[in-house]
Amino acid sequence: MTKSRPVRLAVRGIIVADDKLLLVNAWPGGKSDLLCAPGGGVEPHQSLPDNLAREIHEETGLIARVGAPVLVNEFHAPERGFHQVDVYFRCFVADPVIPEGWCDPEGVVTEHHWVTREDFAAIRVKPDSLAEVVWDHDGVAAYDALEPLLR
Repeated sequence: MTKSRPVRLAVRGIIVADDKLLLVNAWPGGKSDLLCAPGGGVEPHQSLPDNLAREIHEETGLIARVGAPVLVNEFHAPERGFHQVDVYFRCFVADPVIPEGWCDPEGVVTEHHWVTREDFAAIRVKPDSLAEVVWDHDGVAAYDALEPLLR
């Protein structure tokens, strides 16, 4: 049996401009075509919104104002002992233009995609409920339990 690590807490931002959602690559170096909302692991002693604003800036160069939480999503890979909880927040940016040549200092995010709801049929995105939360959200926070981790 694989030894479990502590549950990882992460934050992600839902940024919409011109009815398009900002997504980034989920794995560095082309290991996967999976896309996700920008964000990342939480550092201790910073609020979740402060962590998210930092992560969005690192990954995209955008300055985000973090709004309300709209989704809690869990995913895991039991065979690897991995379990992560992502808290998604609605975020707002005054200028949605990612600076040309922006480079994630951690080297994870190398792609930025502005996608429409129709684009979701042709791409791999996690979590499964993301399109519904982005475009059909009724204001009540949603919860997704234990999706399998994909690569």
